[in-house]
Amino acid sequence: MQRITREQARKYAFDWRDEPLLEVRPGETFEIETYDASTGYFQSADDLAIPSKRPGFDRSPPLANPIAGPIVVAGAKKGDTLVVEIESITVDDYSWCAIGPKRGPLGESTRYPEVSQQYTTRIFRHTPGASGTTRDGTLHFGEGVSWPITPFVGTLGCAPEREVVTSLDGQGDWGGNLDIRDVAPGHRILLPVYHPGALFYLGDVHASQGDTEFTGTAAETKSTVRLKLSVVADRRAAGMRIEKPESIVAIHANRPLEVAVETATIQLIDWLVADYGFTAADAYCLVSVCPDFRINVYQMCRIGKLSYVAGAEIPKKYLRAK
Repeated sequence: MQRITREQARKYAFDWRDEPLLEVRPGETFEIETYDASTGYFQSADDLAIPSKRPGFDRSPPLANPIAGPIVVAGAKKGDTLVVEIESITVDDYSWCAIGPKRGPLGESTRYPEVSQQYTTRIFRHTPGASGTTRDGTLHFGEGVSWPITPFVGTLGCAPEREVVTSLDGQGDWGGNLDIRDVAPGHRILLPVYHPGALFYLGDVHASQGDTEFTGTAAETKSTVRLKLSVVADRRAAGMRIEKPESIVAIHANRPLEVAVETATIQLIDWLVADYGFTAADAYCLVSVCPDFRINVYQMCRIGKLSYVAGAEIPKKYLRAK
């Protein structure tokens, strides 16, 4: 099986000019070993998010959120859709979350000076599950609080036609640092292709995350991701889409949040019309009156230039046969 090693997975931009790390056939299973978002800096509670101490933070943009790529998919071309199927994610034996001055919405809080005037790093221990691995393991938050590890890929996409100088806060309809909990095993991720070979990138796995990633960091961890890529020829969606076993989700990142929500919903309407036989009027009414229509706010943290990421979701039981 082909593999990208962790030391190879240290790109910090979505750049179509990069030399490819790997070429795969459509449907071929391969693995990517990913770094955490700090490229290994956070290993204990003593490792604090002080910019002057973090390697790569003397640059602008800083070298954070490493990704692997580009990966060339044989036969993919501009105007296609890339289908990403994540088969499994095995996370490391710990994850971390780091807070401190000017980090996140409480980074300048006067109400809670302990989070705005000092740096704090939390390390979360992972234990294996029934499989003997962390694929179904447990994250131990501390003081008797724990929950199942629910790993997902935080950053992925196909290199767009424009230059994206950083994987830290680069986002768009092509993908990027979106931190969507539904980019997980068992789901199909659909991405527009802008270059021959697709030029796919992936990194930034989280062991778990709450809605919005409120502090700006989730349970950041190293991992091994097993996946395969395929191509839908001559069809390119307006943006990223997710097919779950029981529902479909249209994704959009923007500011303010209401623009992300409205655009994701319109893109879901477009999907219903193009692929499921709805008239525009029926689709428009469906998302307004269906009690199971949902808006997911995946990422809404005030960090750098990050936009807010919304997903418009409808259960498949309401869809018409293709």
